[in-house]
Amino acid sequence: MEKHAKIVVVGAGSGGITAVAQLLRKRPSLKGDILLIDPAKDHYYQPLWTLVGAGDVEIETTVRPMASLIPEGAAWLQEAAASFDPDKHMVTTREGTVVKYDYLIVAAGLQLNWGAIPGLKETIGKNGVCSNYSFETVSSTWEAIKNFKGGNALFTMPSTPIKCGGAPQKIMYLAEEHFVRSGVRQQSKVKFMTALPNMFAVPRYEKTLNEVVRRKNIEPHFKTELVEIDGPNKVATFENLETHERFTEKFDMIHVTPPMGPMDFLKDSPITDASGWVDVDAKTLRHKRFDNIFALGDCSNLPTSKTGAAIRKQAPVVVDNLLTVIDAGQLLGASYDGYTSCPLITGYGKLVMAEFDYEKQPAESFPIDQSEERLSMFLVKKHFLPVLYWDGMLKGLM
Repeated sequence: MEKHAKIVVVGAGSGGITAVAQLLRKRPSLKGDILLIDPAKDHYYQPLWTLVGAGDVEIETTVRPMASLIPEGAAWLQEAAASFDPDKHMVTTREGTVVKYDYLIVAAGLQLNWGAIPGLKETIGKNGVCSNYSFETVSSTWEAIKNFKGGNALFTMPSTPIKCGGAPQKIMYLAEEHFVRSGVRQQSKVKFMTALPNMFAVPRYEKTLNEVVRRKNIEPHFKTELVEIDGPNKVATFENLETHERFTEKFDMIHVTPPMGPMDFLKDSPITDASGWVDVDAKTLRHKRFDNIFALGDCSNLPTSKTGAAIRKQAPVVVDNLLTVIDAGQLLGASYDGYTSCPLITGYGKLVMAEFDYEKQPAESFPIDQSEERLSMFLVKKHFLPVLYWDGMLKGLM
């Protein structure tokens, strides 16, 4: 089977749907000329999974049928992209459909590599092993937290790029507070086993997080990566990334952030760099080698954190620059400065709203000191941002 569309968008996640909605609002004449490729039947608002895992939000509020979100005027091919031939302006799906395009937007996200840690797939969701990083596993986190009776509680952070870089520690702060409330904190140790060299890459916010860790008596272990897990015996193996020595830790619960990477169908693709990320200009989001291709979101090699907030700022740049190319313009006027945001939950009712750019400089939106823990920012995260997402961003209104 063969199809053609003027604009083909691979991925109907945050980036793909937002870009398509904005394109149709800015250029209504494109109605009928845009095709989204994505096999998923459901669409998730993943930022709330931290609070689902902490027992503070119902999981049902984080999912909607994909069909209800495809922008009116765009077609949807519910198949999985498998390969790209940019010289022939062609995408082939796993089902064998050949889709030809004039212009391509890649918004394919990234994949969770559960199998990269031996033993993890077999034990996730039981034996005190949990993770907020998928719809299928997030409920296991609350089960592990509320059933924790004391002992060793471990929280891991891998060395790979991940979506929402602050999430591995956010659930740790909430779990620690719940341990206090349930009376088991005194007989517990909470350890952050992170492959990174510090708590956060932006000094302004790292200072606050260091104080949170000190106040909560959490033990951070830097440059330390989970490499194997034995669920039945409740033993995790870690590697020191400096010395490459391995050691084991017993656990009573462990929240695992799995290694992540490019989607399999993007690896070794002609549109990606050597690491498998779509190779785009950091400011224009246009492909470095193919002028009719753009990318945004987690699948791109943009040197910034992979967050929904970053996508919100990237989408208008892709849309404006793509329309310039369609109109045969030579100068791409829209530019992305690397803005991203990480709402760092530090407890029930406490949040540090980190916002920064490529240079790791604060790019804050509110007339307050956002490096401080605030109830107001927690309420923004829990109540306002989901509405902004479903009713604003995905409808192309911002």
